[in-house]
Amino acid sequence: MSRLSYHLQQINDWDLELCQACNDLSRNKSLRELFKLVSRLGDGVFWYALMVILLLRYQAEALPAVLHMLAVGLSCTVLYKIIKHKTLRPRPFNVYPSIICGSQPLDQFSFPSGHTLHAVAFSIIAISYFPDLAWLVLPFTFLVALSRPLLGLHYPSDVLAGAVLGSLISIASLL
Repeated sequence: MSRLSYHLQQINDWDLELCQACNDLSRNKSLRELFKLVSRLGDGVFWYALMVILLLRYQAEALPAVLHMLAVGLSCTVLYKIIKHKTLRPRPFNVYPSIICGSQPLDQFSFPSGHTLHAVAFSIIAISYFPDLAWLVLPFTFLVALSRPLLGLHYPSDVLAGAVLGSLISIASLL
């Protein structure tokens, strides 16, 4: 085994172990239900509600931020779909019987985490226009990211990739 393949196998083992540890938390029904709710809100409900609230509260002043969030969201969706259908990585619960699916997935593939990608991207854009929103969007984004492996829908590396891609897209859009 080459050095590279050894290190890649180590990363894969770590990814699976961490995924299993997160997923074990979902055996607690209350915790599972909480993260199912977070995940459902992360489907877009939270972000679109935030955009509407910003428009209602700040009216025309919020329009650039909301349009920016929508443009970044669209960019994230296009990139996410391209990557997901090129990599075709199965979800953890489809590969490992010990990992329980805690929520209905939106599609069958795992890489990258679209929920995390969008949450990170929307958070960066929202905070860049309205820094006072950090107290709300940062904890929610963290919970969305945590919900993905906890519910058995993603490996931690999927979540990390989603966070990196969301950061890159949103930061590039701000430049």
